[in-house]
Amino acid sequence: MSFRLFADLIDKPVWLAGIVAMVSGQVLGALALGGGDGNVSLVEPLLTTNLLFALALARLLSAQQLAWREWGGALLLVAGVAAFIIAAQPGSGIGLLDQPRHWIFVGVIAAIVAATVSLARNTAGAARASLLATGAGLLFGMQDGFTRGAMLALDGGPLRLLESWLPYAVLAAAVVGLLLAQSAFEAAPLRVSLPAITAAEPLVGIAYGISVFGERVRTAPVWLTLEAAGLIAMIVGVVLLTRSPLLAPHRPGQHLRVPR
Repeated sequence: MSFRLFADLIDKPVWLAGIVAMVSGQVLGALALGGGDGNVSLVEPLLTTNLLFALALARLLSAQQLAWREWGGALLLVAGVAAFIIAAQPGSGIGLLDQPRHWIFVGVIAAIVAATVSLARNTAGAARASLLATGAGLLFGMQDGFTRGAMLALDGGPLRLLESWLPYAVLAAAVVGLLLAQSAFEAAPLRVSLPAITAAEPLVGIAYGISVFGERVRTAPVWLTLEAAGLIAMIVGVVLLTRSPLLAPHRPGQHLRVPR
């Protein structure tokens, strides 16, 4: 795992096209996270539905029929996202970023990422890919939270945004997360690493929105139960879809863009 990996990828047109698509998606995501209604806990679950578009594209390109795995995964993903949003009814938070709990949250996630990378150095194959992918997903979730903060800072004008640490944190999380993801893709087939990335990102993003921005979700026992059921269904759907042969036809060592 090294930044030299990017040097090997930069001359691959397909990889560059994937990066352009990913950046375009990030811009759209930033717009969704901007403004008064850009709740991280609302946007994050919706981002997981990108797998449905990836599945549709893979179906067109491969001319393969969808099996029970794909249909079941798609239904679970959609049902899980809908159940969580309906049950939680995410509401706007206070949007403060200078609270101690913010730095505690960032520190905890950073420590977990460091631990996964450290463990990955002493492993290989599927274990290494899973650890690196988990670290990447955690960073992508943090990146989404940083993006929300940056969009709030932008409300005070471009100068205020540039004077804050947030845009630089977004860039750092994106670059390191991409490095971990590409290293995971190199270590094992995509079906091993993609579930961890796609599941970790929304979980961290939702936790970020609630704990840092004070976003509100319904907390009555019945709603918490439905929210948990929705998240579980969403994650199971993600795992089923990412293990589909349509989305994971690649061999270890091949470099792919992160399908976010």
